[in-house]
Amino acid sequence: MSSTSFGELVLVVGDHHIPMRAQSIPSQFRKMLVPGKVQRVLCTGNIGCYEEYDRLRTLVGGNSSNVHCVVGRYDFAYPTSSAFSSSSPPPPPLPPSSAKMMHMPSFPETKVVQLGNFRVGIIGGHQVVPWGDMFALSMVRRRLGVDVLISGNRRKEGIVEYEGGHYLFPGSITGAYDACTPNVNPSFILLAVQGSKIVCYVYELRNGEVDVSKTEFTKE
Repeated sequence: MSSTSFGELVLVVGDHHIPMRAQSIPSQFRKMLVPGKVQRVLCTGNIGCYEEYDRLRTLVGGNSSNVHCVVGRYDFAYPTSSAFSSSSPPPPPLPPSSAKMMHMPSFPETKVVQLGNFRVGIIGGHQVVPWGDMFALSMVRRRLGVDVLISGNRRKEGIVEYEGGHYLFPGSITGAYDACTPNVNPSFILLAVQGSKIVCYVYELRNGEVDVSKTEFTKE
């Protein structure tokens, strides 16, 4: 899949949780996600370690300005305690292999980028209560003034149209579990952006095989 025939290719990923909840991105996905194929990366957070952030940068030629990340619920630096509020206890210590997390960039709570004729917002999703609630997410979309909202912290991937906007849920690229969903299929989304048209390819790993579904939408 080349950018010349499909427009600008944008990778949408998140919730890696490496190495806390998953060891690595599945090999089936690693073979597909190679440098030079996508122009931008949009990430919903919870990457887990610097090495995985660096992997995202490598996909776009090492250019950090083309990797747009927001903070996830578990994106914190150790051993700094000021990152946690006094009302909530800090999470358990990370294993030694996560030491490089101390060098992770500081990501914003939300971010807005322009893709073709679309304003696209990104949010970690843990800030939205109830988690994954479409009405609550629609309020975020309106507040950000975007056509498309990308949200993490939801293990069921997919594309949803709701109250005049489009919502993209990339799921977890590693299949990392959460409290509500112990068994998760690894997934990510690839966007082909052509001006006023976006074609979404949802990649999901099921029983060792990659399943792909396609959705497209336009802006008048």
